[in-house]
Amino acid sequence: MKPIITLIISTYNWPEALALTLESILKQTELPHEIIIADDGSETSTKELIDQYIKKLPVPLKHVWHEDIGFRKTIILNEAVRQSSGEYIIQIDGDIILHPQFIKDHIKNAENGYFIKGSRGMLTAQKSTYILKTKDTSVSPLDKGLRSKINGTRLPYFSPLFYGKPKLSRKVKGCNFAVWKKDFIKVNGYNNALTGWGHEDIELAARLVNSNIKCRQLKMTAVCYHLYHPLNSRHQEDDNLQVYKKVVKEGVKKCRNGYE
Repeated sequence: MKPIITLIISTYNWPEALALTLESILKQTELPHEIIIADDGSETSTKELIDQYIKKLPVPLKHVWHEDIGFRKTIILNEAVRQSSGEYIIQIDGDIILHPQFIKDHIKNAENGYFIKGSRGMLTAQKSTYILKTKDTSVSPLDKGLRSKINGTRLPYFSPLFYGKPKLSRKVKGCNFAVWKKDFIKVNGYNNALTGWGHEDIELAARLVNSNIKCRQLKMTAVCYHLYHPLNSRHQEDDNLQVYKKVVKEGVKKCRNGYE
């Protein structure tokens, strides 16, 4: 039987991009059972947009928000998972456009004992500006504004060639990631001690690997496209990276301050 799917979308103060993400969800050949927006303190314009899509989407859409007192993505993601009813979590960012087969591909690749490291095609600044202006979420691997062509091409037949190393955690990206909820809880979810941008996704992945939950890389399936934006402040990146390295070195399986 297919698992009950919760799609979690992280966002912060970019409703124009979030609207494109939600539009691409409307075009999915297979929908999740519910959608949760994990909002790290956006202003009211994001809530107003979500209220519009609550009426448009044929599945429940929930807005999980907390006050903006700095980058606290781990905390709001843990809260979103806590409020989820799905047994399998697919996580993306709110500046991602999904291929119409994205959810279907993730469901097909869901397997007990594994979490998914997805990939993304990167859109140039010019292409992203065009999409934001026209609201056209159709992207072709032949488009000039798409970098990393392999990541942006859907050819599922070739996907098993790229499954990667099952114990590799350092390349996981939270913008295209999937995990069984029971496994997420087992390692105590995201580490709330990691504040500021950087490496919260690979730190979680490392604890999953340390708990004998294997990584499966997906390329040429579960395809998505990342809108261009300037880099976030990375003042906390090195400290967070050191936490990740310690988790790998010491085989840490659970964080102290996380989901529970």
